Amino acid sequence: RWQKVLYERQPFPDNYVDQRFLEELRKNVHARQYRYQAVVFQSGAVVQQLCSVCVFVLTWWYMDAGLLSPQGLFGAALLSSLLGYVLFDAVDGGAGRWASGRTRWADLKSTLVFAAFTYGFSPVLKTLTESISTDTIYAMSALMLLGHLIFFDYGANAAIVSSTLSLNMAIFASVCLASRLPRALHAFVMVTFAMQIFALWPMLQKKLKARTPRCYVAVTVLFALAALAALATVSSVGAVLFASLLLAISCLCPYCLIRLQLLKDNIHGPWDEAEIKEDLSRFLM
Repeated sequence: RWQKVLYERQPFPDNYVDQRFLEELRKNVHARQYRYQAVVFQSGAVVQQLCSVCVFVLTWWYMDAGLLSPQGLFGAALLSSLLGYVLFDAVDGGAGRWASGRTRWADLKSTLVFAAFTYGFSPVLKTLTESISTDTIYAMSALMLLGHLIFFDYGANAAIVSSTLSLNMAIFASVCLASRLPRALHAFVMVTFAMQIFALWPMLQKKLKARTPRCYVAVTVLFALAALAALATVSSVGAVLFASLLLAISCLCPYCLIRLQLLKDNIHGPWDEAEIKEDLSRFLM
């Protein structure tokens, strides 16, 4: 009788298997069953980041067109940052700050140092890309913002995720766009606003998502509506297309994922690679 061993000589060919071989066949062992509401909730991270990029580009357009003053943007950004800072601590009662050991004085010093350095180097940022054509600047900015969306940490454990690379690409895009604004003050406010919306805003999103899911959903909906309203003032067609994109990501894509899960047919059995589950760390001492 054939045995599934390698240490005994048997009167069978090397590729021989009997009828018992498929008795260990298993299908979709590690397949996850998703719920539509849960997938829609998780898609909020993608929606918020798309809206962040949209708001950033619209803000730059308003400043470039002279419809928004740098003083007004800086004041609005400062006020929203203070409100977000208070909300960030209020969500968990300061438990996160206590665990990290970071004080408010340290946060204030970091903010002042960043603002001082950015303001001091704003003339350099303004003239940094004068020798590069405007079309090239726009192409580079679009490419960097697309890379920011691709490498952003949406909560998935994947090799492509890189929060540092994503943030750097967004800041690079902000520097490129800020160099096409009229004055150095515009460049300073634009880069500062980019740090707020691409670095600080996602941190608040993650805490709201973990602590208060209902508040997170409400903030996502309000933020999306605000981005659509701002885009509608520039282009009604663009607002319709962007709304269609958000609806497709938050409603249609989760539905397709749920439907495609029914077609999954992964097989597992004795032909899989062997997995060593014993702790072998003692042999490495």
